[in-house]
Amino acid sequence: MSFISRSICPILFLLLLALGGCKKYLDVPLPVNVIASESVFGNDQTCAAALNSVYFNLVNQGYFAGTTSTTFDLGLYGDEMTNYGININFKALYVDAVGPTAGGVTTFWTSFYSQLYGVNQAIQGIQANNALTYKNQWLGEAYFLRGLLYFYLTSLYGDVPIVLTPDYLTNNSLARNPQADVYKQIITDLKQAQSLLSDQYHDNNGAVTTDRGRPNRMAATALLARTYLYTKDWTDAEVQADSVIADNTDYQLPALNTVFLMKSPEIIWGLTPTGSLLYPYQVTDALIFSPAPGTQPGATSGYAVTMSDSLKNTFEPGDLRYTNWVYIDTVPASGSTPQAIYYFPHKYQAKGTFSAPQESIVMFRLAEQYLIRAEARAQLNKLSGSDGAIGDINTVRTRAGLAPTTATLQNDVLSAIQHERRVELFCEEGHRFLDLRRTGALDALMTTLVPLKGGAAWVSTMAYWPIPVTDIQNDPSLKQTPGY
Repeated sequence: MSFISRSICPILFLLLLALGGCKKYLDVPLPVNVIASESVFGNDQTCAAALNSVYFNLVNQGYFAGTTSTTFDLGLYGDEMTNYGININFKALYVDAVGPTAGGVTTFWTSFYSQLYGVNQAIQGIQANNALTYKNQWLGEAYFLRGLLYFYLTSLYGDVPIVLTPDYLTNNSLARNPQADVYKQIITDLKQAQSLLSDQYHDNNGAVTTDRGRPNRMAATALLARTYLYTKDWTDAEVQADSVIADNTDYQLPALNTVFLMKSPEIIWGLTPTGSLLYPYQVTDALIFSPAPGTQPGATSGYAVTMSDSLKNTFEPGDLRYTNWVYIDTVPASGSTPQAIYYFPHKYQAKGTFSAPQESIVMFRLAEQYLIRAEARAQLNKLSGSDGAIGDINTVRTRAGLAPTTATLQNDVLSAIQHERRVELFCEEGHRFLDLRRTGALDALMTTLVPLKGGAAWVSTMAYWPIPVTDIQNDPSLKQTPGY
C-alpha cells in the first residue's frame, strides 16, 4: 500500500445528522480517514461536514499550532529558536540532524496526504451534485485546501507526488513530481478557488458571517500572491497582493495587540483553535515554550524553547512588535545559578476556551500582503512613488512605531523587506526559514549556524526533509529526498 492508501480505511460511513445551528466548523467534523459514499455529498450540510473534518485535523493534529507545527519545527531547524530541553525530536531539529526516523519531520508528509485524500474525495463528490445550494462555496474551499496542503508539502519536501484523485489504487505507484509542476498545480487550484468563492465569509450552513474561520476569495488570493512570490513571478505576485490590499476594504492594520483576535480586521483567514490546542504561544497555556514563568528552562522540560538571540537582536530600538509580541521572563538567582532572562514569542495572548476562543490561528494576514507587494515591486524596480515598494515597507513600519526606511537603492530595499519580514512574521508558520531558502541565503547562514547549535556540517540537501521509509518500500516509484 502506498503513502496515500495507508491512511485510508476502505469502508463506507453513515451520514451525519444535519449541522443545524452549530456556529463553528469544528463542532461536527466528518472523519477524513474513511472512504465516503456518494450520499455523503448529497446535501449542503454534509458537504460542509466533510470539509469540517479537514479543518478539524489541521488544528487538532497540530500542523499549524504547537510543538508539532510548521512554526515550531522550522523555527528550531532554522535560526528563530533555541532549545534547552531533552525531547529527542526537538534536539534533532535544533542541531539539524533530522532523518526518516529522527525529528518527527515525516509526520507532515503522512498527515497532509491523508488530508488530501479527504479533499480529493470532497472535490469529486461535490462536483457530481448539481443540486447543492452552496456548491461553489464548498468546492471553492476544497480547491483552496488542496492548494494550501500542496504549498506546505512542497515547502517541506521539495518534489512531491501530485495526487488529484481519491482512487487509492491509482495512487499506489505515483512518483515525485518536480516542484515547478507542484507550484503550477497550486496556482491552478487557487485560481479555481478564486472563481468559486466570494469575498464574503460563510459558516458551515452557507450563511454569510463575520467569522473568518472558513476561507473566502481573498484567502485564495493571499495564498496565490505568496505562491507567485515563491516562483519569482513578480508581476502576478504584485497583482494578487494588490487585490487583497486595494480592492477590499474589509482588511486593515489594527493595533499590534489586537492582530490575532478572532475579529481582527487584519485576518484574511485563520483556523479556529480547539481542545487542548488553544494558542501557540500563550505564556500560561499548554503549548508554552518555557516550562512556566519564572523557572529555569532546562533538561527536565520538553517545552524549554526560547527565542534565539539572533531573532531577539534583530528588532530595532522602539519597535512596537518587540514590545507587544515578545514576552520577557526573568528567572531569579537560585543557589549558584545566577539570574537569567529569557525571551519568548508572545503573539497569542488572550485567554479562551474551546467553546469561546478569542484568537485565531492566523494563516494569512494583511501585513504579509504588504510585504509581498513590496518585494514584487522592488524586484520590478518600482521603488518609490504611489506604487513603490518603499511605501509598502513604511506602511508596515508605521504600525510598528518606526521611522520610514532609509533604503533607496534596489538591493537595499530588498534587504529592508527581508528585515521587515523577519520581525513582522517571526514564529508564524516557518516564514523565516522558507524566506532564507527562496532568496538563496539559507546555505551561507546555516553553514555557520549549525556548528554553533551543536550540529554537524550543513549541506544544501538539508534544505528539504526526508519522507517515511515505509512509503518508499511500499511504492517503488517513490524515491527518498536527496541527501537522506
